[in-house]
Amino acid sequence: MAKVLVISGGSSGIGKATASFFAERGWRVFELSRHGVSSDGITHVDCDVCDNESAKQAIAQVLTMTETIDVVISNAGFGISGSVEFTPVEEVAHQMDVNFLGAVRFTQAVLPQLRKQRSGRIIYTSSVAAILAVPYQSFYSASKAAINAFALALANEVKEFGISVSVMMPGDVSTGFTDARLKSTAGEDIYRGANKAITTMEHDERSGMQPVQMARLFYHIATCHSPRPQYVGGFGYRVLCFLERLLPKRFVNWIEYKVYS
Repeated sequence: MAKVLVISGGSSGIGKATASFFAERGWRVFELSRHGVSSDGITHVDCDVCDNESAKQAIAQVLTMTETIDVVISNAGFGISGSVEFTPVEEVAHQMDVNFLGAVRFTQAVLPQLRKQRSGRIIYTSSVAAILAVPYQSFYSASKAAINAFALALANEVKEFGISVSVMMPGDVSTGFTDARLKSTAGEDIYRGANKAITTMEHDERSGMQPVQMARLFYHIATCHSPRPQYVGGFGYRVLCFLERLLPKRFVNWIEYKVYS
């Protein structure tokens, strides 16, 4: 029987590339999002991860079409940018609602099935920004750092049920994510480095890796014998994250300042 992947946020960018990559290798793929469409090997299911009932109903619908779920990828998310001081709290709350609480809702919806079958892998899309926090993208960085901590704790909770948990932290990837970012220009007359920092960040994203590179890494995590808790997407970014663990935090943060100022 074909193995089953359930992925949230699979209608564009990294998620879409990943859904296609798995489907091309014979997996049965269920793509959960608000705007996706079904295609060869991929079944779209309407889902809003900001709504508890929507997440539960989406998984219930999946389980009317399959008896087991082998791999779950929590990928839904978006970004905001702007200074901490001038970003409206409502926008911060929405950032955390989609990126972090959305992952929580998705996880809570799928865990009963994984516990019942006593198997499965959960993989979260995090970001290198969770480790190397980006100025003027502080709330996005915080939402991904929360995912990292959440995944480590969850891994120990569900180990006894045969469920593994990993996070995949992409570096800069060229997708529509950049143009979809909610940008605030409030306070740029005070925080004069904001525009340059955001411009630098967006340039790096647009000239970044292709989504299929992240899809390959997701596939490796899904199929390897013993997945690690954390993975970094992109060799250069793996080196940077390794150095971050070795070097003094003050020095690392100074480098971040120089890159984006």
